[in-house]
Amino acid sequence: MPRVTSTAVAKLAGVSRTTVSFVLNGVSGMGISEETRERVLTAAKQLGYVPNALARSLASGSSKTVALLMPHGDHVHVDVDAYLPRFLAGLSLACHKNEYKVLLEPVKDSDRPGTFVDLIDSGRVDGLVVLNPRRLDEAYLCELAEKGFPLVVFGSNLAEQLTVCSIGVDNRAAAKCATEHLLSLGHQRIAHIGFASESYQVVRDRLDGFREALAARKIDADPRWIAFGDYSAQSGYDAMRSMLARAPRMSALFAGNDTIAFGAMAALRDAGLKVPHDVAVVGYDDIPLAAFAAPPLTTMRTEPFNEGIDAAQTLLKIIRGESADGSHRRDVAPLIVRRSCGATAT
Repeated sequence: MPRVTSTAVAKLAGVSRTTVSFVLNGVSGMGISEETRERVLTAAKQLGYVPNALARSLASGSSKTVALLMPHGDHVHVDVDAYLPRFLAGLSLACHKNEYKVLLEPVKDSDRPGTFVDLIDSGRVDGLVVLNPRRLDEAYLCELAEKGFPLVVFGSNLAEQLTVCSIGVDNRAAAKCATEHLLSLGHQRIAHIGFASESYQVVRDRLDGFREALAARKIDADPRWIAFGDYSAQSGYDAMRSMLARAPRMSALFAGNDTIAFGAMAALRDAGLKVPHDVAVVGYDDIPLAAFAAPPLTTMRTEPFNEGIDAAQTLLKIIRGESADGSHRRDVAPLIVRRSCGATAT
């Protein structure tokens, strides 16, 4: 006989899996009514649901573990994403200093919405740090926050939901700044390559900032000059090659991150074009190699190591029941001018 799942209990009781998890694990203070609690317990008894043994053992205690929900289909992307390892290093350092472990939880594009709720159901983690959530997962994150489950979100506008602790860089404003810099240098035919698909809020925010800067100058964003990569320099290379083949040449590129910019610059060189003489380039993140690119890369500077520390410290405050200061903070990413844009470095 197949094992009865919490999803089946949730369906019979007419509630979410998160509510089932909180009720069956005895988590208090979640605002769950007595009527709802009884309905869940009745459904579980009727179906013969047996909670996970580990979840039962942790029902009244702490796992001393937090999870990092990563927007990567597999760990291969960790090898090519220059931002994530530095963010993880800061997160792990701060957690370990507080005697917490970090569990990595990758999310595939093909995963069902809210797949990470299974992790909450297991009782293995006390809180979540969510990096660049997918659009289809946002409702589940809001529900978790509303129920009081500790979580911190980076790379999303979920700060508009008052129950969600969302911190990080204002991606839209940073992308607008990068594009305005290219416009100030006289460019109007500006391309953009996002570092991942539009299913991620941070990718959409950077695209929106790019479009806003153009619209302010009454310039339409040409869809032929907009493409999306897949984290790696290879995907940036492929996107630029395709763009050069299907459209008139742009005069400038705003790349969604530095890794994408490196790939795009290689494609431009292979096409016989010079950066910045033929195409000016601006990236995003200011990874350590950006200053040593050929030519050195103009980019928007972020601080992933410090952001990882900030995420851990904020989450642990929430877990301890303390106030999370600046829970809806949007930092400003500075523009670092180097030779790839054609301007004189400052």
